[in-house]
Amino acid sequence: MTELEKSKEIIQFIANAKKTTPVELYTDEEIKTSHSCKIIGKDGLKLVIGDWEDIRKVIEENGLTNYHLKNDRRNSGVPMLDIKEINARIEPGAIIRERVTIGDRAVIMMGAVINIGAEIGEATMIDMNVVLGGRAKIGKSCHIGAGAVIAGVIEPPSADPVVVEDNVVIGANAVVLEGVRIGKGSVVAAGAVVTENVPENVVVAGMPAKIIKNVDDKTASKTELVEELRK
Repeated sequence: MTELEKSKEIIQFIANAKKTTPVELYTDEEIKTSHSCKIIGKDGLKLVIGDWEDIRKVIEENGLTNYHLKNDRRNSGVPMLDIKEINARIEPGAIIRERVTIGDRAVIMMGAVINIGAEIGEATMIDMNVVLGGRAKIGKSCHIGAGAVIAGVIEPPSADPVVVEDNVVIGANAVVLEGVRIGKGSVVAAGAVVTENVPENVVVAGMPAKIIKNVDDKTASKTELVEELRK
């Protein structure tokens, strides 16, 4: 499948997805009508789960007055990824949407936001508060530093996604713009803004990012990945 076909498929998926506003209702009052909502518990405190339109009817038709509502989205068209069987370490607070691919032994840290269609390679670490945009591709054994932004491209569908090849290290708070490819083994310095393709095994820094040197032994030692963190 070409990148254009992938993009169009994602757009169609979002367009056709049922938009939902899931709500949790907690109450200790009697519920006689529940519509299509799921009720957990019979006596005492009960949890009612459903879409807001149905939950609102439950409240009104049962005359509920003592209740608490929990809701974190409105008219959402893309569900969260089911992560239970993924062979990776995913820490609390990461937001990962459907149709994201995560390789074995990858690490996703707290606060990371990973949008639909993104791909994360084997043994890659996505650090705290990283943003991976739609269709972004991250290779194997990479480290994407805290707060970095890898731009996404869902629209226009013809745009090329960001591609980060294997063994790349991207420093904290760096930004990689749409369509950029970062070559294997390269290092992006903290805070850099990458607007153009980066060749293999170089170090780039600045705004806009420029090549400042080749990756040498000193750089390699400073950016060495720790296998124990990926177990």
